[in-house]
Amino acid sequence: MTTRIGLNLGGAEQDLHTIRALAGQAAEDGLASLWMSQLLGHDALTALAVVGQEIPDLELGVSVVPVYGRHPLVLAMQARTVQAAVDGRLTLGIGPSHQFTVEAFFGGSYAKPYTRTKEYLSALLPLLAGEPVDLVGEEVTACGQIDSNAPSAPPVLIAGLRPRMLRLAGTVAAGTTLWMVGPHTIASHVTPVIRQAAESAGRPEPRILAGVTAVVTDDPADAHQRAATQQALYGLMPAYRHMLDAEGVAGPADLVIAGNEAIVADGLQRYADAGVTDLRVSVLAANDDERDRTRAVLRTLARSR
Repeated sequence: MTTRIGLNLGGAEQDLHTIRALAGQAAEDGLASLWMSQLLGHDALTALAVVGQEIPDLELGVSVVPVYGRHPLVLAMQARTVQAAVDGRLTLGIGPSHQFTVEAFFGGSYAKPYTRTKEYLSALLPLLAGEPVDLVGEEVTACGQIDSNAPSAPPVLIAGLRPRMLRLAGTVAAGTTLWMVGPHTIASHVTPVIRQAAESAGRPEPRILAGVTAVVTDDPADAHQRAATQQALYGLMPAYRHMLDAEGVAGPADLVIAGNEAIVADGLQRYADAGVTDLRVSVLAANDDERDRTRAVLRTLARSR
């Protein structure tokens, strides 16, 4: 497998000691990356800065920071600070989030998520590069320049599911980050659109980071049932629902890769075959045995790259 394997912690870990321990295991196992989500737990960027001080061998990524609720000047300052703290190993994922989140949590308008994302990037990308910005847009206004000692601008991935957002990701960013998207949809919809956009813009082949839930288990039915409960909300979100329908599955649990070692390895390989360059794997383990067996599969795949 040439696809890089990373561990996804999501946004639910409430204990920094646990985050440190899992990061250490990921590095020990030879995984390429560690990913956190920006939800309502720890601030993901701050947590990665802490982890990066102790774990030197991992790419550290956040997927994703919503473009609502955090001004691009603020995010650029924070991201450049983290980039300096982790010696240039940060990858920053951003995205428009979802209507419910934006309106219920932030009290904002979700009328123009694409415009917001495009204008946000018009400010964020030069700010990350240490360049001045003077932008007055429909959705975003930003003026200023950041002075910091970050070794380089962190690469930016855009959460893109629809063609217009994928084309934006291929044209101006390092690639896209996906969740609730199956291998068939990636192969037929995501990979050709974003690669064509990058090629037309004269950019390198884009990264395609796919979030996957997997577990090595003797009871796959139980794993799917647990996923159906834990991930039910995703199936109700319009953006994810569209992707699930495109894949031809009833709900999020149908994307979970569960079974013996060979089944999990083959399931992850399907994503690689679809054009995925990077996997962030959420381990859906019910006990230590399932966790250890899943870790062993990820370790074997990572070391075979």
